[in-house]
Amino acid sequence: MLSYQIAKRTADIIGSLIGVAIMVVLYPFVALAILIDSRGPVIVALDRVSEGKLIKVYKFRSMRANSHQLKYGELAPLNERHDGPFFKMRRDPRLTRVGKVLRKFRIDEFPQFINVLKGELSLVGPRPHEPEEIAHYPAEYRHLPLAKAGITGYSQVQGASSLPFLKELSLDDFYVKHQSPSLDMKIVARTLLILFFDPTAV
Repeated sequence: MLSYQIAKRTADIIGSLIGVAIMVVLYPFVALAILIDSRGPVIVALDRVSEGKLIKVYKFRSMRANSHQLKYGELAPLNERHDGPFFKMRRDPRLTRVGKVLRKFRIDEFPQFINVLKGELSLVGPRPHEPEEIAHYPAEYRHLPLAKAGITGYSQVQGASSLPFLKELSLDDFYVKHQSPSLDMKIVARTLLILFFDPTAV
C-alpha cells in the first residue's frame, strides 16, 4: 500500500506539472475571455472537502457573482435533482456565456492542477463536494470525505452529475476500497477518451 501511495503521489506531481504548464499557456486567452464577458475574478476558490479537511479548490470562473448564494436561495426550488443534496439545472442562469464553453470542454478545471501539486487533491479520487452536500451523506458513506478527492474519478467517468445521488456515492466507495495503479490508469484513460470524443459526458 505504501508503494502505491508513493507511486500515486509521483504520478500526481508529474501530471499536475503538465497540467499547470498547459494552464499557463491557456491563461491569457481564457482570462481575457472571462473578463470581457462578465465582471469578477478570473480564478475562483471554492469550498470543498478532501481528506476530511476544508480546502479551496481553484477553477476558472464560469459563473456570475453570488452564484453560491443563489444556489441555496432563490434557485433552490428550481433544482432539477430531487434524490439528494446535489444541485443541477440544465439551463443554469448563473453560467456566463464564456463559462458554458469552459465547462463544456472542462477548461474551467485546469487550475485544479495547482491543488494536485499542493497535495490537496489527487489526479484520481472521489469527487470533491461542498460541506453542505457532505452533511447529507448516509452513514455508510461518511468515510468518503476522509479520502483524498480527485480531479477525475470512478464516478466522474460513469456519468458524474447525471448519476443518482446514492449511485455516485457507491461508485466512489468502490474506488476507495479497490484503488490500485491499474484502476487509476483505466480511469485516466477513460477521462481522456471522454474529453476528446465526448466532452459533455464528464
